Amino acid sequence: MRVLVVKLSSLGDVVHAMPAVSDVARAFPGVAIDWVVEPGFAPLVRRVAAVAEVIEFPLRRWRSTWWTANVRSEFRKFRERLQREAYDAVIDLQGLTKSALVARLARLSLQGRRHGLGNPTEGSSFEWPARWLVDNAVRVEPRIHALDRSRVLCAKALGYELQGTPEYGLRATPPRLAHERPTVTFVHGTSRDDKLWPLENWVKLGKRFFEDRWRVALPQGNDTEQTRAELIAAGWELVENAQVEVWPSLRLDAVLDRIAASQGLVGVDSGLSHIALAFKLPVVQIYNFPTAWRTGPLPEHGMRQHRSIEGRPTPSVDEVWAGWNRSLEAAHA
Repeated sequence: MRVLVVKLSSLGDVVHAMPAVSDVARAFPGVAIDWVVEPGFAPLVRRVAAVAEVIEFPLRRWRSTWWTANVRSEFRKFRERLQREAYDAVIDLQGLTKSALVARLARLSLQGRRHGLGNPTEGSSFEWPARWLVDNAVRVEPRIHALDRSRVLCAKALGYELQGTPEYGLRATPPRLAHERPTVTFVHGTSRDDKLWPLENWVKLGKRFFEDRWRVALPQGNDTEQTRAELIAAGWELVENAQVEVWPSLRLDAVLDRIAASQGLVGVDSGLSHIALAFKLPVVQIYNFPTAWRTGPLPEHGMRQHRSIEGRPTPSVDEVWAGWNRSLEAAHA
């Protein structure tokens, strides 16, 4: 059996799709699962145990130079790759016109079918043309967690029963780092400014970790995040016993490994925070909106050591610190 999954972006959405792929692998031993994704997220998807081959779809880069011979040549090679194998099932987990069109390009086996979302769900992107571009438009509950949406879609499409809590199947190779103190990662960056936590809150929270004999790691992925990380670190310059590390610019898979090597994470609603859930670390996610039910860790997912803290306009430092201590207690219970 060979299955093609189409989930192009974004980082958090890709992470939320991983348990569905693991479900398929568990339901059909020996199945070969390929995954179409944007190149920026390909290093992450290659770490998913159930994925046989990652097929990169650089649409964002192609859009600006679509008329050039190089892009037309690259697209022909992409289409040829999708038609090299005969797939028994093609599953569009994105629900967008572009992802459904990618699914249409793939070659099917004699009994093969294309599956996709049949309706929008609350807070998620969905385009109605996508349901008409697949053979089987699967309806799911309109109010559903992003992780559950992908799991339910795959189960209904392929005809198996969901069993157990989500398993991401995400593999890491943590670097051998010798630190005197445990490390907590502060994920302060996100693609939306309205999801950010105030800089002064990070400084105050860090002081509490230092008092508890932790060291703090600050990842960054662009110039804006680099500046923010340096400003946060500068707020601890006069703090006694402060240990902080601003990570250099790293590939996504290297960031993944460093997160896996840490002993916990506090972060805003972002893809990196969701990655930490896959490693079952103590995690606190910070939400400025009441949307944790849709993308955050839930008790029914078996994530006892994970917490979502909501607040308007933002959660307080006291609330986040209390959530962290509850996560630690659950992790060690």
